[in-house]
Amino acid sequence: MTIVYAVAVVVILAAMLCAVVRVVLGPRDIDRVIALDVLLAAAVMLCVLAGLMSGRGVFVDVAVGLALVAFIGTVGWALILEKNARRNARDEEAQS
Repeated sequence: MTIVYAVAVVVILAAMLCAVVRVVLGPRDIDRVIALDVLLAAAVMLCVLAGLMSGRGVFVDVAVGLALVAFIGTVGWALILEKNARRNARDEEAQS
């Protein structure tokens, strides 16, 4: 079972690395927001995996809290990006 955990950790860390690259190089803001969401989802998976490996339930509690913060953050960023898109469309319409 230890090999399964090790493979899972490597796959999750690879996903986190890809997400960090997208955050840094993302051409648009929405790409960065999605990459941050993937990064936080991977962190939740690592917390759950740590709970499974250690047999302690506190890691699952941390994972739930992190998932809630990630969800609220993603919704907040989505609202901000939508507001900016509407403002940009209104400004372009006014210039026409």
